[in-house]
Amino acid sequence: MLYYVSGVVTVLEPGLAVIDCGGVGYGCRITAYTAGQLRLNQPAKLYITECVREDAFDLYGFISREEQRCYELLTCVNGVGPKAAMAILSSGGPQNFTLAVMTGDEKMLTAAQGVGKKIAQRIILELKDKLGGGTELDFSAGPGAAAPQTGSNTALAYGALQELGYAPAEISAALKGADPNASTEELVRHALRAMVMKL
Repeated sequence: MLYYVSGVVTVLEPGLAVIDCGGVGYGCRITAYTAGQLRLNQPAKLYITECVREDAFDLYGFISREEQRCYELLTCVNGVGPKAAMAILSSGGPQNFTLAVMTGDEKMLTAAQGVGKKIAQRIILELKDKLGGGTELDFSAGPGAAAPQTGSNTALAYGALQELGYAPAEISAALKGADPNASTEELVRHALRAMVMKL
């Protein structure tokens, strides 16, 4: 099993990157999100998900574990194949995909080629809890940090941000001062802006 490939990008085309690893070129199918972070003739590391069928052996490469996990969750949904999953992630990356599921934004999902309204609704229904909306989330953010009420917009925003790899303490700090009556999407955007400002 390939976990990741690391080497120089020798080919970079829409939907394809070839990574030279010790003289062997691994052709990886990639999203537009990943492609936007690769540079020709520069080193790169892609996390790999293999797809083996009778007539094909494809490697899907992702710039981050978060993007890879989103892909794997998508392909577990009935009716969503590799092509549709890659199209969804290409249209907004793991952050926008997670936000779309957490906020029930069908339009963002149906903007991807080959994804209809019924599939979008199924994705939201099946993945919302898996992407952080459940009751088993760890909302602890250190001493004095209050856990958001389960099911609230703040709790959903916490879940979405944790899914994107942010630590609870970072999330609490980023959401400090946010309007508690804001929508989940507004809260996530507020937190992301706050985190970017600190960089």
